[in-house]
Amino acid sequence: MRRRRAAGVFLILLALCAGPLWAQAPAAGAAPATSASPQASADASQLHARLAQLEQQVADAHSAGDNAWMLVSAALVLMMTGPGLALFYGGLVRKKNVLATMMQSFALMAVVTVVWAVVGYSLCFHTGNPFIGGTGYSFLYGVGAAPNPDYAATIPQQTFMVYQLMFAIITPALITGSIAERARFSALMLFMVLWSLLVYSPMAHMVWGAGGLLNNSGGRFPTLDFAGGTVVHITSGVSALVAALYFGKRVGYPKQPMPPHSVVLSFIGACLLWVGWFGFNAGSALAASGLATSAFVATHFAAASAAIGWAGAEWIRNGKPSVLGAISGAVAGLVAITPASGFVSPRAGLAIGLIAGVGCYLMVATVKAKFGYDDSLDAFGVHGAGGTIGAILTGVFAKSDVNPVFHDAAGKVLPVGMLEGNAGQVVNQLVGVAIAWVLAIVGSLVILKIADLLLGVRVTQEEEVEGLDVTQHGEEGYNLEV
Repeated sequence: MRRRRAAGVFLILLALCAGPLWAQAPAAGAAPATSASPQASADASQLHARLAQLEQQVADAHSAGDNAWMLVSAALVLMMTGPGLALFYGGLVRKKNVLATMMQSFALMAVVTVVWAVVGYSLCFHTGNPFIGGTGYSFLYGVGAAPNPDYAATIPQQTFMVYQLMFAIITPALITGSIAERARFSALMLFMVLWSLLVYSPMAHMVWGAGGLLNNSGGRFPTLDFAGGTVVHITSGVSALVAALYFGKRVGYPKQPMPPHSVVLSFIGACLLWVGWFGFNAGSALAASGLATSAFVATHFAAASAAIGWAGAEWIRNGKPSVLGAISGAVAGLVAITPASGFVSPRAGLAIGLIAGVGCYLMVATVKAKFGYDDSLDAFGVHGAGGTIGAILTGVFAKSDVNPVFHDAAGKVLPVGMLEGNAGQVVNQLVGVAIAWVLAIVGSLVILKIADLLLGVRVTQEEEVEGLDVTQHGEEGYNLEV
């Protein structure tokens, strides 16, 4: 039956294609035509027009599919900040600071958006020099429905712009975890505005901007960073450590116990982060493509193996696997796979996640305890350490059959990672990591000093003891008397 149907379809198509030719065939005995008739020319022109129209319709459908995926991805990444990170961080602090902690994430959703529209996007993605972009896109001038082929040829530039905005929002929000329960809100907002312009923008342009120093398509040191290992996690994580050291320890730390007031909130936040991360990593393919699928799968596998790695290491050391440890491990795996997600296989994702889960656990449980710094919510232990681990391992595990990013002058695909024979890529990754560390350290120190001189970055001891919910916002997270 299927064969008869297929034969019928073939005969119909043959008749449709041959019909115009039969209609134009000369009658028996007629003299052969010496040139195409006007009717034949008209038919040929009509056929070309219809083919062109069909090609345009196919391209439009392709663009519509890519655009839909990217808009969904942008929404998923925004969900990572609020409610994901807000709940994750909010549950980890004491109850007198829950609103203030969540407000920091929410406020950055608004503040960074305005900064991005005014000049942030332009500094990241407009044509500039190897270190920073120009100002040609200020106030989003020229950013409309037309695609920018330098970045994403099948979606409107405005879609690309708003997708990248969501990265710019969550990156400084990650820093707040290191200085939770002691930061003055006004000074923190000033710090974040300056940090977005002076640390995030240069790093994003160097790695992702056309002509950037670390761009993997023509940069001086082509660094592989699919979705933000250096741009997002190393810069925020290292800046978090600098901020924690600059602010100093919380009142009573480490002598007084300061357990999370609601691991339940943090659990929900971590699950939202896991789901949102698919937009973060798979969305960075900038198309609804096979590469997006590959990044999606590697991301999920890395999160799972990292959760097992952290919980397993904790189980061996403490005799019990904690819920907080399991969700922290999942986040560590998501951090580590971020730069690698679009370059490695699912098997490599499992390995990267396991290494990151155990490595980040040791940073939090051993290194932090040894040096005694008060990284309140382990922003450096998870994002700084996890981002560094992931960026380096990207250079080890990246494969050309996943993403053939490098070619020779003749167009031949070249090896990408060390295991494929390109050991030099690990060196490039180390250069990218080093630049991210230096920029984050120097930039954060300068900006913290400016904010401290102008507004004072830390609340008073009395305000800290009373809690930031009341002293910074005049509200309480839980009114149990009503």
